Amino acid sequence: MSTVVFVHGTGVREPHISILTDRVAAGLNALRAGLRFVPYSWGDTHGAALAAGGASLPPEGSTSRGLAELPSVPGAGPDEPDDAQAWAVLYADPDAELALAAAGARPDAERPPGSPVPEQGLRTCLLELAAQGDVPAAELGPGLGRAAAELAGHPLLGPAAAALAPDDLAVLAARWLAARLIAEALAADSPLVPAGDTRDAVVDRLARALGAPPRGTERGLRAVLLRMGTSAASRAVVRRRRALTEAAHPAAGDVLRYLSRGEALRAGLRALLADLDPPVTLVCHSLGGIIALDTLITTPLPQVQLLVTAGSQGPFLYESGALPSLEHPAPLPPHMPDWLNFYDPRDLLGYLGGGLFPGRVTDVRVDSRQPFPAAHSAYWTNPVVYRHIVDRLP
Repeated sequence: MSTVVFVHGTGVREPHISILTDRVAAGLNALRAGLRFVPYSWGDTHGAALAAGGASLPPEGSTSRGLAELPSVPGAGPDEPDDAQAWAVLYADPDAELALAAAGARPDAERPPGSPVPEQGLRTCLLELAAQGDVPAAELGPGLGRAAAELAGHPLLGPAAAALAPDDLAVLAARWLAARLIAEALAADSPLVPAGDTRDAVVDRLARALGAPPRGTERGLRAVLLRMGTSAASRAVVRRRRALTEAAHPAAGDVLRYLSRGEALRAGLRALLADLDPPVTLVCHSLGGIIALDTLITTPLPQVQLLVTAGSQGPFLYESGALPSLEHPAPLPPHMPDWLNFYDPRDLLGYLGGGLFPGRVTDVRVDSRQPFPAAHSAYWTNPVVYRHIVDRLP
């Protein structure tokens, strides 16, 4: 029986560890039945925590003055096919597109007595959608029922309805719902973010439920959204300063802790692997790939026949002289297993190994169609990743 050991990445704690490992196990078993799946859940035991309860963090609001503006988003114009940056704006501020539409509304004109308000049809559809709970957008995570009810009572819905055709308003509302759910997942540091194709399919489904005909979801206000990206992203950074660094969201702390005191994590992985019969495949995300790489370099483990990394910084640490187990330009030791490495060009934490270790690493480019940081968490909802892994399993 082939065994897969999954090593999660930075910042993942329960209940997210169980959610993530269950998703990866299901993705692999759907393509190859009979796999033994063993998680190495190191986060709760060996992960970083702020021992003094966050005493090192500035108080809330202290960064609101003098915050340097983020660089503006380069490149994309109204006809640019890459929509990831427009979605990045919506994740930072789901109201952005709604507010732009509302700003284009004409001053209220007198309506005939008894005539319906422009948003009434959409509001009815939203409340019907809210009554269905989370099921219509289950791929995006929980919260659809609450979000649909919130949008039904949104103060900008009326002005937006006065400015847009009903079909366009339905699509805009569907994008608002998707952006709200994914933004909440990112704020909670969820280790699972849907790939762009999944997100767009859900948006199209929601738009139809709200009265729009089937259509694509990525046109309209992209250029204006991109111009808004700087201020929206800056506000999001300020709002999430504590969440990004406190004990509940310790992604950066996990990396620093590993690089300074990583032997306990490597020892735990060695102990887990010692009890497993071959063939074993290590499937790893982010820092999990560094843990596995260091362990395999320093300790011959013949039962491990394949290393799989996704969104891994291991190659970068090696090239920059920071990988604990191997210093550039030393080659990988002969006992290292085959290495399959996934990277997304929009994932700023994913790096290539093939050019550093010729013939020893196979780099596979995948495209989640998500902006960073969502791209870093979208590998495990991308079917292409699972197909490549199962094709290489011993």
